[in-house]
Amino acid sequence: MKIGYGRVSTDDQNPDLQLTALKRAGCKTIFTDKATGAHVKRPELAKCLKALKAGDVLIVWKLDRLGRSLHDLIGLLDDLKARGVGFRSLTEAIDTATPTGRAMWQMIGILAELGAPGVIRGIWNMCDIPFYSTSRIM
Repeated sequence: MKIGYGRVSTDDQNPDLQLTALKRAGCKTIFTDKATGAHVKRPELAKCLKALKAGDVLIVWKLDRLGRSLHDLIGLLDDLKARGVGFRSLTEAIDTATPTGRAMWQMIGILAELGAPGVIRGIWNMCDIPFYSTSRIM
C-alpha cells in the first residue's frame, strides 16, 4: 500500500500542493502535520510510521517534509528498510524500489558519513551550483 506523509511548517501554510501530488502518486492514506522539521512531536508522522507494514511504500512530496536533519532522516529511512518498507520522494525522484533510487539513497548515506554539509558544499562549489539548493536536507 502507498502511504503518504506531508508537513507544513506553520498554520498559515497550505498543504494542498503536497496532498495533490501524494494523491496523484497513488496514496490512499495520507498523514499531515503542521509543525517545524525540528519539532520533536509530530503526531501524524508517528501514526504514519506505525501504520506502515512490510511491502508498503512511504511517499513524501520532498525530503525536507520528512525532516530537516540528514542524520535523523537517514536513521528513519534505515529503519523503514529494516522493516521492509519502501520509500519514495516525489521531488528528488528517490524511489528505493528501483536500482537507481537505491543507489541515490546509498550515495546520500555515504556523503552523510563523510560529513555531508562540507562535502556537498565542496562538490556544489566545484560544479558552480548554489549550495542553498540542498540546504534544506542537511
